[in-house]
Amino acid sequence: MDALAKLLHRQEQLATYGQLRDVGFTQEAIRWRVRRGTWQRVLPRVVATFSGTLTRRQQFIAAGLYAGERAQLAGLSALEIHGFRYAPRESVVHVLLPERRRLARVPRVQVHRTDRLDPTYRPYAGCVRVCSPARAVVDAMRTGYDSRTARAVVAEAVQNEITTVRALREELESARRNGTAVLRAVLDEVADGVRSAPEAELRALTQHSLLLPAIRWNPQLAGPTGDRLPTPDGYLEEAGIALEVDSREFHLNAQGWEAALRHHNLLAAAGILVLHFTPRQIRESPQSVLAEIERAYVERLRAGVRPGIRFVS
Repeated sequence: MDALAKLLHRQEQLATYGQLRDVGFTQEAIRWRVRRGTWQRVLPRVVATFSGTLTRRQQFIAAGLYAGERAQLAGLSALEIHGFRYAPRESVVHVLLPERRRLARVPRVQVHRTDRLDPTYRPYAGCVRVCSPARAVVDAMRTGYDSRTARAVVAEAVQNEITTVRALREELESARRNGTAVLRAVLDEVADGVRSAPEAELRALTQHSLLLPAIRWNPQLAGPTGDRLPTPDGYLEEAGIALEVDSREFHLNAQGWEAALRHHNLLAAAGILVLHFTPRQIRESPQSVLAEIERAYVERLRAGVRPGIRFVS
């Protein structure tokens, strides 16, 4: 395989003018192919050696090549590359550049200058760099997104083990504080055990109660005989009440529904009262949800119910 074939194979049929000159093309030879339409100029100094539409992956590579060797794909673009399902999508590609580096503005690339490039970047497509998931979450979620969006992204990052609470905290502490208030609050929720956006909304709702004690989120439980129990979304130890957020996404198939039933039955058999709520109920009827939890809590205390459940570290 010759030098040109190797270059285009590695960069998925994309190259800079400088790279093409290095493998023997003159400026005029490049321009001639673009004029004929067999190649196309996709960004300043970057060409695609085909005439069709670029894939999203090729758009990322093109932006990285345009921004240069030290540039890093960042923010929402990096989240998309890392496979985040609940992060917002944008058509532009976000890149980080060193503070003193200058680059002409183009419609399809959003440049963010920084004095702190991500030292834990990862290679992407063998030819450009992408920020780590932790850096991408912090950079993306500090730019005006509401708590619901931030919760969804942070919960997905931790629950799917894309990154860790520790890595997010370290990245957050290294970032400038402006614009990070929502993200800091969301990270506190996740550190408290919350693992989804609806759980976070339920946590925030129960914290407004003047009656309920502190709730443990996603705790590891053992029954009176020491057997491990399923992990509820939330647990009120004093009254032996489990709170479950029933996601439609999980229950949409028979396997999810059966798993939920087994989960419920095992908790109930251990003497735990299981209360189920949907994300929609939590969002649209929060006071009814809170009233139901408070009523069950009072009734269990009056009845003197103590299931004998313990937490497992």
